[in-house]
Amino acid sequence: MDKTNAAVFINSYNKIDAQLRQLYNFKAAQSFSDMVRRSADMNAVVRKYESDLIDFARLRNAIVHQSTDGKIIAVPCDEVVEEMQLIERLLCTPPRIGESIRPKKIVSVDDAISVKQAVMLIARTNFSNLPVYRGKRMVGMINNRRIIKALGSVLERGGDLDEFAAKTPVGEIVRESDLFAYYKYLGKQDTLQDVLAAFEENKKLLAVLVSEHGAAGERIENIITPVDLVEVNKILEDYQ
Repeated sequence: MDKTNAAVFINSYNKIDAQLRQLYNFKAAQSFSDMVRRSADMNAVVRKYESDLIDFARLRNAIVHQSTDGKIIAVPCDEVVEEMQLIERLLCTPPRIGESIRPKKIVSVDDAISVKQAVMLIARTNFSNLPVYRGKRMVGMINNRRIIKALGSVLERGGDLDEFAAKTPVGEIVRESDLFAYYKYLGKQDTLQDVLAAFEENKKLLAVLVSEHGAAGERIENIITPVDLVEVNKILEDYQ
């Protein structure tokens, strides 16, 4: 009997076990299945494969523990081994944003330009999320929602829309609170699973803003929107 699959399976199992203990400081006595259940709340990969990992724990025990003389008594099929190796790669050497997602062209604006200029720029470029900078610091995002909200307020108080749009700097209508309600900062070293988790955790999320370190105020180097999630999932499915 060719026992290669069993050896490969056990190797991946041990790497996943070690990675979960390192990531979440689990005690040495905690079982693999217990770690999986606890990690599912914190890790998108574990959450996705939770049931399979628990089944694989039972298979591992059958391979290793149920033999009285230490012999391998079960050999996983190719499909199981391939899935175990995929989970191992996703957990231990996950694809990073900076390495996996091609940077997009980003149109940004200075906070001193007028609302009218910003509207015209959005109409001309079809980019609906524009970073707003004050000097070198990113201070907000201008988007259709924020513009409509500002214009609506002008109408409510009977103001002149043309005058407001022409004379109001875009920096006056952006709100820092929007950045935390509708956007998520991530760094280039964060993983594609972090991207999926961001959209999963916040159903109102408009985009993930990618900068060098994922810190507020840094220059935005990429913007990932819900439209890009098809590509993100495809990369994860094909990850080698």
